[in-house]
Amino acid sequence: MPKMRAVQVSKANGPFELVEREIPTPSPGKVRIKIQACGVCHSDSMLKEGLFPHIQYPRVPGHEVAGIIDAVGEKVTAWSVGQRVGVGWYGGHCNSCEACRRGEFILCKNMKIAGISYDGGYAEYMIAPQEALALIPEELSAIEAAPLLCAGITTFNALRNSIARAGDRVAILGIGGLGHLAVQFCSKMGFNTIAIARGKEKETMAKKLGAKQYINSQISDVAQELQKLGGAKVILSTVTHQGAVSAAIEGLSLDGQLVIVGIPFEPIQISALTLIRGNRSIKGWASGTSIDSEDTMRFSALTGVRSINQTFPLEKAAEAYQLMMSGKAHFRVVLTMSHS
Repeated sequence: MPKMRAVQVSKANGPFELVEREIPTPSPGKVRIKIQACGVCHSDSMLKEGLFPHIQYPRVPGHEVAGIIDAVGEKVTAWSVGQRVGVGWYGGHCNSCEACRRGEFILCKNMKIAGISYDGGYAEYMIAPQEALALIPEELSAIEAAPLLCAGITTFNALRNSIARAGDRVAILGIGGLGHLAVQFCSKMGFNTIAIARGKEKETMAKKLGAKQYINSQISDVAQELQKLGGAKVILSTVTHQGAVSAAIEGLSLDGQLVIVGIPFEPIQISALTLIRGNRSIKGWASGTSIDSEDTMRFSALTGVRSINQTFPLEKAAEAYQLMMSGKAHFRVVLTMSHS
C-alpha cells in the first residue's frame, strides 16, 4: 500500500511523533485531501494535552487544513477530484440534536472536529466528511488559506454577526494570531477600527493593518481611552488574559457589546452595574461552519486580507507548535508538506 508521512500524538501530553502510515481510502460520504498546508492553532493543545473528552489516541492534530481533493467516496456528489478545499474547526455535525434541528450546526452537541474527532492536517493526506469542506478561492495560496479556516473565520464571522454597522467604532482587544486578522477584517468591513495591545511596538503594525487609533494598554486606561473616542459599539476580545477583558468593558458605548472569541484562563470579573447603566451586553462567538469558511476566504480574496505567517516543514511540527504556544509567533504558524 502507498505510504504517507504524518505527525501523531499517541497519548495525552505525549510527544509529536513523525510516522509513516498507509494512505487512507475515503468511505461513503467522505473525500481524501492531499494536504498542502496546515495551520498550527492554540486549540491543537486540546489534543496534545488531552483536554478534550473522549479522544482516541493515536491522533493526528490539525484543523486549519488546505489542500486538493484527490479521491472521493461513494455518495459524494457535490465535490470532485482536483478541487481546492479546506477544513476548519467544524468537521461535521450529527443532524439530530437540538442545535442541528435549529440549523445551528456549529453548536452541534455531537460535532466532529478535525484533528480531535478524527485525524487532521499534520499529514500528507487526510479523510474528511463532505459537509466539512470549504472551497478555496484561486486568489489564495494554500499557506494563505490555512489560517483563515480557524483564526480567520472566528474573527470574520464574529464581526459580521455583531451589532456593529459600517462606520461604528469597533475595538480589537489583542493584536496576535487572531487580532491581526480581526483588525484587517474590521477595517475592510468599514468600521472605525481601534486596536488595543500591550506595548508601543505593535502600533505601527496595527495601523498598517487598518487601525485608525491604537491604545497601549501598558500605559493607558483602556476604558477611559475608548470613552474619550466616544466609546466602542463593539469590543472583539481575542486575548486569553481575563484582566485585560475586565479592564476594557467600561469602554463600551451605550448599548455596546463585548464579543469574546479568545478564551481567558480565569473567569472574567464584570460589574453588573457597568452592564445595566449602559445597557451593555456580552456574548461569545463559536467560529462557524464550512460555508462560513468559504465566505471568510472569499472576503479575504476580494479585499486583500491576509494572515502573516511563519512556515515550517511537516517534520518540524514540534518546533512549530512550541513557537505557537510561546506566544512569540509573528503571527500564525503554518506547516507545509513536501509535495506542495
